[in-house]
Amino acid sequence: MTLSEQQRLFSKLLGAFLVWIDSQGYEVVGGDWHRTADQAALNAQAGTGIVHSLHTISLAVDLMLFKDGIYQTDSAAYEPLGEYWESLHSLCRWGGRFRPKQDGDHFSMEWDGVK
Repeated sequence: MTLSEQQRLFSKLLGAFLVWIDSQGYEVVGGDWHRTADQAALNAQAGTGIVHSLHTISLAVDLMLFKDGIYQTDSAAYEPLGEYWESLHSLCRWGGRFRPKQDGDHFSMEWDGVK
């Protein structure tokens, strides 16, 4: 699969995912879907990201999760979403499984070994 094909697949899966999230009684606000290489480098320097972030190629999104109007900041709150996201395609990855630092609001598709 080419990068362009995978980006289009990611977009389709994200749309279905957002509809599913709503059907489960959650609400989300979209965060970084695309990040510049400069911003990724700054995040890496600050220890809050990686230089080769999938956000720079539009294969990752951060979602701010709300349940009953309350913003959820704990990665564990995102687990049902992460499990569903991972079920949509064999390349779907959820940041709540990242180690050593969980990133529960991160949803991506693996590309070239990057999650």
